[in-house]
Amino acid sequence: MASFQRKGLQTRILSTEEEEKLRRDQALVSAFKQQKLEKEAQKNWDLFYKRNSTNFFKDRHWTTREFEELRSCREYEGQKLTLLEAGCGVGNCLFPLLEEDLNLFAYACDFSPRAVDYVKQHPLYNSERCKVFQCDLTRDDLLDHVPPESVDAVTLIFVLSAVHPEKMRLVLLNVYKVLRPGRSVLFRDYGLNDHAMLRFKAGSKLGENFYVRQDGTRSYFFTDGVNLRLSWKGPRLNSQHPFDSSQPSATPAPGDPTTSSDFPWYQALIVYVHICKQNSYHTH
Repeated sequence: MASFQRKGLQTRILSTEEEEKLRRDQALVSAFKQQKLEKEAQKNWDLFYKRNSTNFFKDRHWTTREFEELRSCREYEGQKLTLLEAGCGVGNCLFPLLEEDLNLFAYACDFSPRAVDYVKQHPLYNSERCKVFQCDLTRDDLLDHVPPESVDAVTLIFVLSAVHPEKMRLVLLNVYKVLRPGRSVLFRDYGLNDHAMLRFKAGSKLGENFYVRQDGTRSYFFTDGVNLRLSWKGPRLNSQHPFDSSQPSATPAPGDPTTSSDFPWYQALIVYVHICKQNSYHTH
């Protein structure tokens, strides 16, 4: 069983010009090209990191401030905690967390083999404090790398938006298997009407709130609950729960650009969701 807590401010209001642009840009990328983008998704992200190295995203020092669950899940001071950062990129969230919390062990994975290599080359990388591996969260079993029900928190930070909407549920089911009962999945991502969404040119739309960038990477923009309906199903669950967010927030934290070259921090629209695994159900 899973419970859901949401954080957020009011959705950004569009101008008349922006509303007209969204109404006008309704043509979808062809089915053939969409299949090609899905097939080449890993290659496109690997090329992204080849072009940008470790210089595109800035370190995220706001994580423990925005997600107090990372602190509150400790039962006593100094308790060792285990984290899974699903979609770690080049470590912009991972290494600030390891620096801040010396009693933290982290598993971290990414779709891109090149990104994983960059993490392992980082001067702060220490195999005694973190285990990093390549993983397609929609297909590869996390249990091949992480023991079942061993993780105190899972972070999905700007990760689900890069996954095809039809496969997002597979990601959630995957991370759920390694999460301890009573612990949390912490999610932060793009929200509907983000400035980045409005900058897409005609011919970039893949589906409802789903777009492709010029480099072939894709981005989904989450709504207030209509399109963010990912059901928890599987052998460990006895019921279905919508994974949604009722109120996307207006901006990320000051001083935290989502990227260093895409758009200023104050233009981002972010969705926050906190999911708690309440019980564990086993099959025999």
